[in-house]
Amino acid sequence: MQLVACVGVCLYTACMSLAHAVLTSLIEKSCSGYDLARRFDKSIGYFWQASHQQIYRELARMEAAGWIQSSLAPDAGKTRKRIYEVLPAGRKELKRWTRQPSSPVDLRDELGVRLRADAALGPQGLEDELRERIHVHEEKLRVYREIDARDFPDSKALSRKARIHRMILQRGIQFEEHSLAWTRQMLEALEQGPG
Repeated sequence: MQLVACVGVCLYTACMSLAHAVLTSLIEKSCSGYDLARRFDKSIGYFWQASHQQIYRELARMEAAGWIQSSLAPDAGKTRKRIYEVLPAGRKELKRWTRQPSSPVDLRDELGVRLRADAALGPQGLEDELRERIHVHEEKLRVYREIDARDFPDSKALSRKARIHRMILQRGIQFEEHSLAWTRQMLEALEQGPG
């Protein structure tokens, strides 16, 4: 279920910082920077992208701020592998940030403007881009539905935490379903030609 905890839609994340995403993930499970980056790719990464280098830089900054601490991993051997865990100051910061009100980000989509230009200028050959977007939405929707079936086979017997995780996942599913339907309709409109 951990994977599902962070699936969502990127339209509402503009005010979130990487530090808060990392704190959330580390509160869910203390781990090494490498493991955090891998988990990030498979969970928070669905709606908050960060490179592994960005994550490592953020870990160093957060440790310097006293939000997290690291210790040598028991299995580190000759490596410098460290395990990171959230300190009380980090929990306090995450609580402070969580309680701040946020407003949804306005949808800004370059494709929408390009489609308006297509309408004004005449056909500009945007059909291939729409077909590619259909493919991307279909793939994300497939992944989200697989996660739902795997992690929530009995949606009636869920804990509070699991219900929240599932609702975040459902938001992603609904976003992809809507985006897929809209993109297919737009492609059909473009393929009808001038008229």
